Amino acid sequence: MMGEALDTAGQLIGTVLAVQANFYRVQLDLIDLSEITAPHLSILLCTRRTRLKKIGQQVMVGDRVIIEEVDWAGERGAIAEVLPRTSQLDRPAIANVNQILLLFAVAEPPLEPYQLSRFLVKAESTSLHVILALNKSDLITSLEQEQLGDRLSSWGYQPVFISVYQQQNIQVLAECLRDKITVIAGASGVGKSSLINQLIPDVQLRVAEVSGKLSRGRHTTRHVELFKLPSGGLLADTPGFNQPDLDCTPEELATYFPEVREKLMTGKCRFSNCLHRDEPDCVVSGDWERYEHYLDFLEVAIAYKAQMQQQSDPESSLKVKTKGKGAKQYEPKLESKKYRRVSRKTQLQELQQLYQETDDFEE
Repeated sequence: MMGEALDTAGQLIGTVLAVQANFYRVQLDLIDLSEITAPHLSILLCTRRTRLKKIGQQVMVGDRVIIEEVDWAGERGAIAEVLPRTSQLDRPAIANVNQILLLFAVAEPPLEPYQLSRFLVKAESTSLHVILALNKSDLITSLEQEQLGDRLSSWGYQPVFISVYQQQNIQVLAECLRDKITVIAGASGVGKSSLINQLIPDVQLRVAEVSGKLSRGRHTTRHVELFKLPSGGLLADTPGFNQPDLDCTPEELATYFPEVREKLMTGKCRFSNCLHRDEPDCVVSGDWERYEHYLDFLEVAIAYKAQMQQQSDPESSLKVKTKGKGAKQYEPKLESKKYRRVSRKTQLQELQQLYQETDDFEE
């Protein structure tokens, strides 16, 4: 991931750490900058060249960029080019990610299997490597840790049990992040900001307490930002969210469950388009813990696919009006009567009926 600040062509290379308004904070690839006017500088505040804006080139957190027009005294520069991306996430908007770190707590707030399953499916949909870490492990016994570990192993994951408060296994987790760009995500209140403060002491992110009434945390992160890890690599904190969107098709969903992938490797369903719901001779449906989660997510995926098909088919949401010379013009369909304008005839009938009711009342 890390290379020379100056490549063989003498270009200045860096990584975008944060995007705010029209400015980009870029970390120069650290090495020997002795030939540059200000060798002590490692971060520049940059703008985007007008040419990139004209061609619609977006600059994202995590992008590898070429810097020109550097003002070393003012610590400023201009992004002249965005290098090809190896990966891209839309939510959060970040490029060149290598892996996702899902952080959950085993207590305070209590671990919710359904919520964890939803996060895992969303993480799997990115096709990136997934690391599962469980915080506050000091609040449960060794036996409870073993039982939970066995349970999640049946899901296809080997969790790393940590305790930010007791500083347990923090270095073990840091080794998993070495020389990688990692996105950390998870439910509110599980200790994401506290973990980042442990991994990167100089950051000191704001930490919020867990609500006693709801057993949930409050969001403390406001925007996506990359932080440099002392052991090498970059860690992206993401704006907190309670439930990630499941924007996948029914056909894709099954591949996001490691248990399903294993079943399909050892067997084969009768039908190639099997949704593993109630089809005969299905090797997936049956007695495995997350099957009910899969069925619930499948309904969401079916609804998502129907929505996408409606948006891609103009005639599903538009009506056709034939103009002169046979030309067609599309207009929005009014699907519900509440959006239709009441006709003048209907309005007169309603008024006449109201007058009649008033006369009957006065009599």
